[in-house]
Amino acid sequence: MPLNKACVGREFPPITTNVTLDAIQNYARAYNDHNPAFFDASRPGGVVAPPMFGVTVIWDAVMKVAMEPDLQADLLRLVHGEQDMEFPNPIRPGDTVTAAAKIISIETKATGETMTVELNAANQKGHPVQKALFIAFIRGARNREAASSEPRAIEPDRGEPIFSVAQTIDKDQTYRYAEASGDRNPIHVDENIAKMAGLPGIIVHGLCTMAFTSKVAIDNLCAGDPARLKRLRVRFSRPVLPGQTITTKIWADGDRDGRKVFAYDTFNPDGQAVIKGGIAEVAP
Repeated sequence: MPLNKACVGREFPPITTNVTLDAIQNYARAYNDHNPAFFDASRPGGVVAPPMFGVTVIWDAVMKVAMEPDLQADLLRLVHGEQDMEFPNPIRPGDTVTAAAKIISIETKATGETMTVELNAANQKGHPVQKALFIAFIRGARNREAASSEPRAIEPDRGEPIFSVAQTIDKDQTYRYAEASGDRNPIHVDENIAKMAGLPGIIVHGLCTMAFTSKVAIDNLCAGDPARLKRLRVRFSRPVLPGQTITTKIWADGDRDGRKVFAYDTFNPDGQAVIKGGIAEVAP
């Protein structure tokens, strides 16, 4: 059954999250990031949350959309297609963050449907801390004729990357990330359900893979300062499996609105892209 396009434009009631130090640090550990900014309270300004921690304060809002009966979404066929996240201000321990969701589009594609959800979150002072687009892909029957008529994207020739960083996904990564992020979709923690959904087995959360790339960006482009990372955008092109080593390659891509812009792709051990069209924007 297709998604109900009458839901486009629907806004959902806001959801409030009380941010704790434990939650921040558990999230950082869930993707193997031990940056002192997330752990050392003696730093000037104290502890801040990883930029990607913002997913924890918007996740319940995403789930409220996905579980909306009128939408008629088949969650076993739903996969995460793209994510675009902006980080206007850091989230800190003790913050009270309120997030709201809105369905802004539902589109029919050759192999299924896409749904774009806009999410905005602000702290108790009214300062924005997270702006995101969550783009879901609902797999359907493949329309070969329509698929063959869709133009293929031409991959840019960027030359040699300025950085290439390898990271290994732990065998238990998905279990830790599920608890820390709140995303307990069984395809990430239950082998049988993952296979029922047509997957090779448990797959790593797309947002976990994205969090790994955020560490690459902060460590190599922001001199370790997470507050300088202002935006990440990715397209998830292939599942990552627990135990795999992923390699992120980064290229300089000019300037935008006073920020340095970088393009990146992330690859599995076979050289296949698991993230394509990655964008990182870094403040001075």
